[in-house]
Amino acid sequence: MSIVITYEYPETDELGIILTARDMGVDLKYIPFRKVSILIKNGNFNLKSQISDYKKTIEDANVILNRMQSKNRRLYAASLFEAIGKYVLNPLSVETLCFSKFRSLVEFWRNGIRIPETVFVPCDSHDQTLSGKTIHNEEVIADLIQNALKKGSIVIKPDGGTRGKNIKLVHDKSTLINLIETTSPSIVNPIGFVAQEFVEKWFYDLRIIVAKERGQTPYCFPKALGRASFQDFRTNTFLGNMVFDVKLPLEVQNASIKCATAVGKDSEAWVLALDAMLNVGKNRFIEDEFIKSELEKLSPSFETVQKIKRDRKLKNKNFRKWNKMVEDTYQIYKDSEPYAFVKSIIEESVERDKDKIMFHEANACPDFWEQTRIIANINVAIPLIKCAKSVEGWSIYQKIREHSLEDKILLSKK
Repeated sequence: MSIVITYEYPETDELGIILTARDMGVDLKYIPFRKVSILIKNGNFNLKSQISDYKKTIEDANVILNRMQSKNRRLYAASLFEAIGKYVLNPLSVETLCFSKFRSLVEFWRNGIRIPETVFVPCDSHDQTLSGKTIHNEEVIADLIQNALKKGSIVIKPDGGTRGKNIKLVHDKSTLINLIETTSPSIVNPIGFVAQEFVEKWFYDLRIIVAKERGQTPYCFPKALGRASFQDFRTNTFLGNMVFDVKLPLEVQNASIKCATAVGKDSEAWVLALDAMLNVGKNRFIEDEFIKSELEKLSPSFETVQKIKRDRKLKNKNFRKWNKMVEDTYQIYKDSEPYAFVKSIIEESVERDKDKIMFHEANACPDFWEQTRIIANINVAIPLIKCAKSVEGWSIYQKIREHSLEDKILLSKK
């Protein structure tokens, strides 16, 4: 029996998971889930690429590490593998909640977790009647959003979006109407509009990792990845923003465990990345311009890291060498005085406003190798492998138990 990883392409995180598994003595098997055919028929199934048959690999697997970058492909993979009795990390129930920002926020809210004020309008900007007439809903949608939030600036998000893409900040009704008018249903926003109050989070937000192994209580890593920028209200690292390691107060760790458990529910094992921000508001104790000047001093060393990270040729040819170069240049960045200064500002801000933390998203397949691992010292591959190992033996027991029950039923019928 084995642990299997499935992904579209061997990106940095997936290469890192394979490398970490090897260092932990775990030989991961691989199943592609892109250019393959998936056959289901009475009492049987198969998965093939043009050159390989993966049926035996799947049959021998206990646990599947589901690392598809496409949220939709992750959902299909989880559905298939759970249907044939495999434990999937993360489970389908977790993936389903994480797919939708609004559905995950509903779970946060239901469990008493602090979230930004959020409104969902399940209506598209245009409706087409049977006669071919177009009905325009832009103004109605804008009114519903503004009347619900009753605040000036509003953040509009695609419900299934990732990496900060297509998140817009609007300050007035006319801009809001224009944005709604140009938005059509898509794979990341199948229906309606998600809008939130604009939270004054200062210049940073937090990426927090929480994991649960089978038979253990959920664990929040005591450090988070702080993502900082004054250039944009979006602080996602995919947009090129700087990163810092941030020590989390115990209160924030406990809130994060509660938040992650609202998504993980009764699943035996899971690993989640939570996006959180603190409603700092006017509680700022250092002038923005001073912090901007320190970030500017950091810019050259951070750009050196970014340049090496973009060297895909070296990464594909010699991953270990490329990885060492990234680690070394990040260390130079972390050892600088401006880094220590900005880090201390973020940590003091988090401590001061720890009771104002808000959670706004849960991610079931987080990026981690290049930044979370090196900056916050959290190699997410380790809890992934540990969680998989924790359910590996349990999965075998479940199969034996199910087969035993089936045999008893057959015998009773005889």
